[in-house]
Amino acid sequence: MSWMVRVAARGEGVSEDGRFAPLAAPGDWLAPDGTLTPGPHRATPPCRHFPECGGCQLQHLDDASYAGFIADRVTSALAAQGLAAPVRTPLLSPPRTRRRASLHYERGRLGFSMAGSHQLVDIAECHILAPELFALIAPLRRLLGRLAPKRRVEVRLTLADQGVDVLLVGVEAEGLAAAEALTAFAEIQRLARLSLDSGLGPETRWEPQPVTVTLGAVPVPLPPAAFLQATPEGEAALVAAVREAVGAAPAIADLFAGLGTFALALEARVYAAEAARDAVLALKAAAARAQRPVFAEHRDLYRRPLQPAELDRFAAIVLDPPRAGARDQAETMARSTVPVIAYVSCNPSSFARDAKVLSEGGYRLDWVQPVGQFCWSTHIELIGRLSRG
Repeated sequence: MSWMVRVAARGEGVSEDGRFAPLAAPGDWLAPDGTLTPGPHRATPPCRHFPECGGCQLQHLDDASYAGFIADRVTSALAAQGLAAPVRTPLLSPPRTRRRASLHYERGRLGFSMAGSHQLVDIAECHILAPELFALIAPLRRLLGRLAPKRRVEVRLTLADQGVDVLLVGVEAEGLAAAEALTAFAEIQRLARLSLDSGLGPETRWEPQPVTVTLGAVPVPLPPAAFLQATPEGEAALVAAVREAVGAAPAIADLFAGLGTFALALEARVYAAEAARDAVLALKAAAARAQRPVFAEHRDLYRRPLQPAELDRFAAIVLDPPRAGARDQAETMARSTVPVIAYVSCNPSSFARDAKVLSEGGYRLDWVQPVGQFCWSTHIELIGRLSRG
């Protein structure tokens, strides 16, 4: 018998003798024939679709072992780059708080793909989606069944200030009957907005009033399927950590700023750079209306990262790149004199890679705050504070 000691990056349990076992929790016992004996950290999965549904991978873990998995992911990624730093206790978002999700519909089935497969799980319950999103699953299934799309449809749901924003990707809905069905659905379900994308970009079919999302107490115009932090709790945790990291810095650069999650939450003069044009325009409009000192620039930081002379104007940098990280931008930051960097990441590996570049340039990794806002998922967020030694 081998004792399971941790959970690997993809969710498998790892024993003390290095064996992997699917759906194993720390503290379980693994027999030579692969049989698992449950230990003290095994939880009863609340959802009937687990583990078939790919929306969750870790419902069999209790909160303590789930938090341990998140912290271990961060520590292991840092160690792989020869780095170490205090890793704080992960902040976990509770179930049923996910405010954005991407599902699929095909041949009467609506849900997430099966783990490791393109087959769909036709969900009858979901313990991660916010109730407002899950309430639309059955009505959307009926609507799409009536529209009878010829290919798989992506269903993107976002909880906005005015209600749920729905984008259907892969639906053409030609003809009067289809148009009437869409309008009736949106009205009956009291949607904030309903848009279709048949391949040429989102086309809004229903929007009784302009759709916004409130960031830093400022209503920001919300483009269809725009990026938001997955849960309000996760966003609040990341914002609080960013504020702590930058302190009272009077001038801050927010790089990969998106709609302004951090730019609008900071009490400072903020330069915000973002490559998505619709997000930049939304942030500009919101900041102007709220009279916030935010200057937003449409700039692709992968093609044109800020150079040291530009960076040195700021007392702190907030960096929140996509999963690939920001290697080129990290290299120019390493040559700058900016005192503090708050690095927000959704990928511990690319974060650790970029943190090593910064450490080689004279920065010290002060602490890392993991955030588990994708409940029961192997996907995690974090923020690390780096400062000039």
